Amino acid sequence: MNILAIGAHPDDIEIQCAGTLAMYVMQGHQVFMAVATNGNMGNYDTLPDELARIRESEFREACEVIGATPIWMGYPDELLENTIQNRLVFVDMMRSVNPDLVITHGANDYHPDHRITYQLVWDALPLTSIAHIHTEHPPTNRQVTLYLMDNTGGIDFLPTEFVDITETIEIKKAALAKHASQLHIFMDLMEVDLLDVVDTVGKFRGYQAGCKYAEGFTKVEAWYRGLSKRLLPESGIASTFDYKTRSN
Repeated sequence: MNILAIGAHPDDIEIQCAGTLAMYVMQGHQVFMAVATNGNMGNYDTLPDELARIRESEFREACEVIGATPIWMGYPDELLENTIQNRLVFVDMMRSVNPDLVITHGANDYHPDHRITYQLVWDALPLTSIAHIHTEHPPTNRQVTLYLMDNTGGIDFLPTEFVDITETIEIKKAALAKHASQLHIFMDLMEVDLLDVVDTVGKFRGYQAGCKYAEGFTKVEAWYRGLSKRLLPESGIASTFDYKTRSN
């Protein structure tokens, strides 16, 4: 399968679903990671043009850790808009991948760039298969299933499906660690350790899912998007508790 994850900023995908993407790669699927904005407003101690270069480099290094193909869209940070022109850019980007599955932010996420990325994806996705909407790449030949990834901190997000990422949690953290510019800014400004955030949320979702570490997702339910099979990856590690080995 072709798997496409779309985030608003460099590091969003790594925080929310890198463990799942790494599972897809391990199972032989093609994974693409697209970032809408260049993240150039993300630090107080680096000028925007320089920060955009840094964050693109960090993103590409993170994709290499996961084994994903990077797609850098380069919109200005904090100023993403849901316009017809931008919608068509998203259409063409998705057509270039021809995905079986798309993963993006939820509609109620905390950041406007996250919410607008969701809206652009949701509005563009049905257009990818329309023959008379012309972009650089040809139309896809199917309607694509859309999944929403967790919110930062797991706030106000109720997963309907889980992926056991116990096998890939260290890959997830190694990919996130490539975003050094953001690790230090979160610690400096908010005393937040992003690596600890993904570890803690991963454990919490794991408690919900019946495994050590998990990532949570919600499938967008819409007509003609339903499937009779699971598209999210299955883990090689048992996801249920073995009561026979429980200590008394």
